[in-house]
Amino acid sequence: MKSLFGKTLEELVASASEKGLPAFSGKQIADWLYKKGISDINEITNLSKKAREMLSSEYETGVYPPIDVHISSDGTKKYLYRLNSGNFVESVYIPEIDRATLCISSQAGCRMACRFCMTGLQGFKTNLSSGEILNQIWSLPEKDKLTNAVFMGMGEPMDNIDEVLKSLEILTSEYGIGWSHKRITVSTIGILTGLEKFLKNSQCRLAISLHSPFDEERRKLMPAQKAFPIKEVLKLIENDKYTQRRISFEYIMFAGVNDSQKHAMALVKLLSGHDFRINLIRFHKIPDSPFSPSDESTMENFKNYLNSKGLLTTIRSSRGEDIFAACGMLSLQKL
Repeated sequence: MKSLFGKTLEELVASASEKGLPAFSGKQIADWLYKKGISDINEITNLSKKAREMLSSEYETGVYPPIDVHISSDGTKKYLYRLNSGNFVESVYIPEIDRATLCISSQAGCRMACRFCMTGLQGFKTNLSSGEILNQIWSLPEKDKLTNAVFMGMGEPMDNIDEVLKSLEILTSEYGIGWSHKRITVSTIGILTGLEKFLKNSQCRLAISLHSPFDEERRKLMPAQKAFPIKEVLKLIENDKYTQRRISFEYIMFAGVNDSQKHAMALVKLLSGHDFRINLIRFHKIPDSPFSPSDESTMENFKNYLNSKGLLTTIRSSRGEDIFAACGMLSLQKL
């Protein structure tokens, strides 16, 4: 069965028309899906019984609950979903005093093979549809508490850009869920074709995975640097004339690898002159990894130096490590 959930308004109008229904039925379906939150087509009571039967012969809503949850000692929750393909993905709910964030997956696995990421080391399985992406929000038991969403879970969003853009349209449009673009951040290693499409078609915030200011070192950490050099990514961002958005750079700190004064000075040279933000992230140890996390004093000194040079820098709080829900720890496996 095909899913209605995750279709844009244009697609819903087309689906209704294919079944001989008037075009305005697409808007009615969107309202029931994204405003009222139905789980069954028969709940669309302003469509005739015959119309609902026609839709049900080919479609289902496509909304489904998580199959498992793990709860951290710090309140973080990791939810597991089974996809239509039979693969599994995880998303992470992170409650804080003044906000609640959901870390969303856009792929099962990842092609990027970053050496510090458990998802990437497991390889790529499949792209998520727009509906499977949005279902992580819509089926979340805590969805009414959510203030933010970050596309920083499993997968590389720009490697699944068409479905990601559809999910962003539905998430932010008046006919859809109606969130502000400022509530959403999309992360990428810098796939140029996908990034250019994102910059043209979305006003959501952007986070770039950097992890080293030196080309060769970044390539060793992130093989995609060879095809998508960080300098080309920066050039594309600097030429972004479509909208004003917050842009941040994610920097995981590895002891003795990328946490020296030399690295801090190179970051200043690379990023100065722009209204960028830098998030320093603690490395979370994964099986068979050769890396270790930088210590607290090194991270604080690194942060203070960057701030002193005019780069707004913070250290991201580490959440959910005890349930393998922290940055870089999400898995394809059902535990």
